[in-house]
Amino acid sequence: MTTPPAWLTVLTTTDSEEKAHSLAQGAVEARLAACVQISAPITSVYRWQNAIETTEEWQLLFKTTAGRYDELEAHLLAAHDYETPEVIAIPVVRGSARYLDWVSAETTPVTPL
Repeated sequence: MTTPPAWLTVLTTTDSEEKAHSLAQGAVEARLAACVQISAPITSVYRWQNAIETTEEWQLLFKTTAGRYDELEAHLLAAHDYETPEVIAIPVVRGSARYLDWVSAETTPVTPL
């Protein structure tokens, strides 16, 4: 049996730089992601409601743990203004131990004293 990945990169897009920064800030503040990378505008071509659309979007890559995925997904779905936002988790199969330890530490929920 294969062990599920402990870390994930979660991908979403949005239609403005401001919205991208808001989604990133909210996830990091909530410790749902250790880091979020926002890519410069990309062009997305897709079928939506029986039409081919071409849209400028900002792509976000959230670095998180598998244990935080459900909460991150719920956060993104609640905070996102798209009717059907893209939320895709890509397993991290290998990585620098120091970096992955940092991701784990930064996404550990803080318990009040």
